[in-house]
Amino acid sequence: MKEMKFETKVIHVGGEPDPTTGAIMPPIFQTSTYVQSSPGEHKGYEYTRSHNPTRTRLQECLASLENAKHCFVTASGLSASSLIMHMLPKGSRILCGDDVYGGTYRLFSKVFSEFHDYKFVDTTDLNKLENKIKEFKPSLIWIETPTNPLLKISDVRAISTLAKANGALTVVDNTFMSPYFQNPLDLGADIVLHSMTKFINGHSDVVGGALMFNSDEIKEKIFFYQNAIGPSQSPFDSWLVLRGIKTLAIRMKAHEQNALKIAHFLENHPKIEKVLYPGLPTHPQHKIAVEQMKGFGGMITFFLRGGISESTQFLKSLKLFALAESLGGVESLVDHPAIMTHASIPKNVREDLGIFDNLIRLSVGIEDSLDLINDLENALAKI
Repeated sequence: MKEMKFETKVIHVGGEPDPTTGAIMPPIFQTSTYVQSSPGEHKGYEYTRSHNPTRTRLQECLASLENAKHCFVTASGLSASSLIMHMLPKGSRILCGDDVYGGTYRLFSKVFSEFHDYKFVDTTDLNKLENKIKEFKPSLIWIETPTNPLLKISDVRAISTLAKANGALTVVDNTFMSPYFQNPLDLGADIVLHSMTKFINGHSDVVGGALMFNSDEIKEKIFFYQNAIGPSQSPFDSWLVLRGIKTLAIRMKAHEQNALKIAHFLENHPKIEKVLYPGLPTHPQHKIAVEQMKGFGGMITFFLRGGISESTQFLKSLKLFALAESLGGVESLVDHPAIMTHASIPKNVREDLGIFDNLIRLSVGIEDSLDLINDLENALAKI
């Protein structure tokens, strides 16, 4: 049988009927422990922190979507990031993209800075990155692409090749694209990370993280630390993600269709200074996006004409776009990164990156695009 297409994988891999009862929807194994026939003799499961059948099904599905050999799911995206940091020998050097999720920046600069050495660099500039690699000699390069919130796109294939030539691992945070639009392992990356809280689950009712990779050595290390530290995802949350992921393909298509329409609307509006969306030819890395992505996703960043007062008035005037942190759900959300998701980044660092008080981030949902555009138009009229 030929390999299944993405739309089929999300439903059938890990979603096979229960072999005991024939139930089309597999049960949740909401258990903490498992009976052994004699000491050390069991059916592959001993304790749910280590393994759980519901979690196994989700990991099988996700591995298939990223064309990976192995997958681990965790209690949050940040706990997945933490496992990678624990896996590295103490004193490792990590070269990280300069525009990353605020929680990632805080984790690296405030928590793991006691154990590892971090440098932040613009990973969209290959010449600058190559010089920094030669100077810093990192053991791991951390890429977020597109970045949060400026939607900068890094060339995964070129960076992975550069990393391998210098003995470094490449980690790609693929949260914004989901496996539907981008597969970093196919481009040469070593580890792919997702905050499953976002597009993978897609319903704003679960927090979770995932790591996908092909290396057996990395598998042994990640499992050791996951089992030792304990940030495993719960059976119920794993079941919810399995339920949400079935519609991932059709959701991502709808997110993209709406986002493209909204991006064009915003780009032509007189009260908008600048729009950043990978699907627009005006995006600085549009050409790379076309080469390494199968689509452009549901995230839009734009700059209002004005400052904090105009931004506040706009955000308060929206009705359908809910003012909330996070992204990737079926409902549309709006975020003010300088005050919300990226407040943990010092103001001077934020502004050096281009995260100003007039920057607005949209997570475009799957509602009717005309309703969403009307909501934006009405809010802009209030400024």
